[in-house]
Amino acid sequence: MANERLRTALLENGITPHELASEVSVDTKTVERWVKGRTPHRRHRYQVATRLGVDEGYLWPDALSREQVTTASASEILAVYPHRTEVPRDVWQRLFESAEEEIGVLVYAGLFLAEDRGLLSILRKKAANGVRVRFLVGDPDDRNIGDRGEQEGVGDAMAAKIRNALVLYGPLRKAAGVEFRAHRTVLYNSIYRSDETVLVNTHVYGFPAPAAPVWHLRKVAGGEIAGIYLDSFETVWETAAPLPED
Repeated sequence: MANERLRTALLENGITPHELASEVSVDTKTVERWVKGRTPHRRHRYQVATRLGVDEGYLWPDALSREQVTTASASEILAVYPHRTEVPRDVWQRLFESAEEEIGVLVYAGLFLAEDRGLLSILRKKAANGVRVRFLVGDPDDRNIGDRGEQEGVGDAMAAKIRNALVLYGPLRKAAGVEFRAHRTVLYNSIYRSDETVLVNTHVYGFPAPAAPVWHLRKVAGGEIAGIYLDSFETVWETAAPLPED
């Protein structure tokens, strides 16, 4: 679609595409493509808008809004850890302790969490104080679990880890306000959420989860990264099944 605002601004200023091209050091055909609807690079957008005496957002509103989203999204990244094992324990503790409305865990087993009685105690207390606590664990009988075990080099141990974790989660599963479901999803990431703050443990082919990187994110207005993982958690939750009673 042609950029009629740019075409009009050129006419009102009595500037030809050739003249504008010369002033911003590009080819005339490049300016003609801009008029036809192509979006210039940011440096050229600023030069053109200044020369024509109009706001950059007036000439290219969509481009400017996407750059604002990109900037906001970058500010959502609080930290990046090369391996999950390098996430300090107090980061996990603060994550769950800060929750006021929602805690969510999406894993295959989350055995490291199941083995940490201190963190489980925090989760029980949060649930008792009205925070919704939801766990999504892998169905140990799902074929995807076997495939993941092979990919991570642990074979059948993956299903065994899930069953072991479920035993350790036993007291938490019985706590009021805590919900557990089993999923059959091929996980690309494990997600640990506290309201709008998220720790994302990426899954990398050939590496076990503890050796894979972790992103620490917090949703901000206009950003889109954290929201993607929050939405992904909800999508898996809707397709998961309640765990049977022991």
